[in-house]
Amino acid sequence: MRKRTATRTPWKRLAAGTLMLAMGWLTGCNPGGGKPSEVIKLSYSIFFPPTHVQYLAAEEWAREIERRSEGRLQIVLYPAGSLTKADQCYEGVVQGISDLGMSCFAYTRGRFPLMEGLDLPLGYPDGATATRIANRMVEKHQPAELADVRVLYLHAHGPGVLASKKPVRSLADMKGLKVRATGLSAKIVEALGGTPVAMSQPETYEALQRGVVEATLCPVETLKGWRQGETIQYVVDAPALGYTTAMFVVMNRDRWSKLPPDLQALFNTVNREWIEKHGAAWDQADRDGRALVTELGREFIALPAEEQARWKTAVQPVLDDYVTQATGKNLPGAELLAEVQAELARGDATR
Repeated sequence: MRKRTATRTPWKRLAAGTLMLAMGWLTGCNPGGGKPSEVIKLSYSIFFPPTHVQYLAAEEWAREIERRSEGRLQIVLYPAGSLTKADQCYEGVVQGISDLGMSCFAYTRGRFPLMEGLDLPLGYPDGATATRIANRMVEKHQPAELADVRVLYLHAHGPGVLASKKPVRSLADMKGLKVRATGLSAKIVEALGGTPVAMSQPETYEALQRGVVEATLCPVETLKGWRQGETIQYVVDAPALGYTTAMFVVMNRDRWSKLPPDLQALFNTVNREWIEKHGAAWDQADRDGRALVTELGREFIALPAEEQARWKTAVQPVLDDYVTQATGKNLPGAELLAEVQAELARGDATR
């Protein structure tokens, strides 16, 4: 009787190899064995709607992080305040409701007393400049008010304007005007004689449409990005309104500390690149917003030089009050304000 050999036929060897490979895939190991690679999933709360240019920039950032991590990181975005509302976003990150968050410091007035200085009416020329300056200031001063999160980067919109349902051609026309404003911009409205009404951008379209407010302080981009150009008739350009709104991108501190060092370094690298991208996106959005308002036939009002001087004098107490308040809290508000003004005066903030 012939003895059986242990030699396998070719197809049996192939089947066995395929089975081993499949088992490796199922267990997360390579065919040679080893520890399964961990996928770190992060949730990202963003107050912008999914069509907004800044949401799209954030989405591109998230995909770039994922790509460079070779799949070790996965970031799930929640737009339009679907995870945490705009004014709850920061605390949501602190408490771990979301791992990452993007919103405005101005939406929680008084919570960020030093960072409020970035939003002052200082005559910012564009979003790229405002964004670069904001990041320089937070990096230099390392505010204690942000110590409960990991700051990834900031970005800030171009110069604010007054978009109104009524014509505003002088300071007298501001008296009693109900204006949507947040944070320090509310003080600007008060200084100009108007009545500030606090609300976030997602609430503004309906408020303008229903007449809850008669105007809004905003960058031109919101007239397209938030569709507010449909509800107003006039856009007032005034140097005294050249404020910005600084916005944060932050991560839960515990989640950050648990990331491997190489992934932390990856975040830092991509963050630096996206500072420029967000600034450029703000400026493109301003151009698009201005084009849309022009197409809609809205009137742009340019204040005469004498009137501009009146507006600038009217808002100076807002700057003075910021310094007083910051000094009373032992914060370097005067220093931060002087540094921002110096950068704007030099005109080298773009380098």
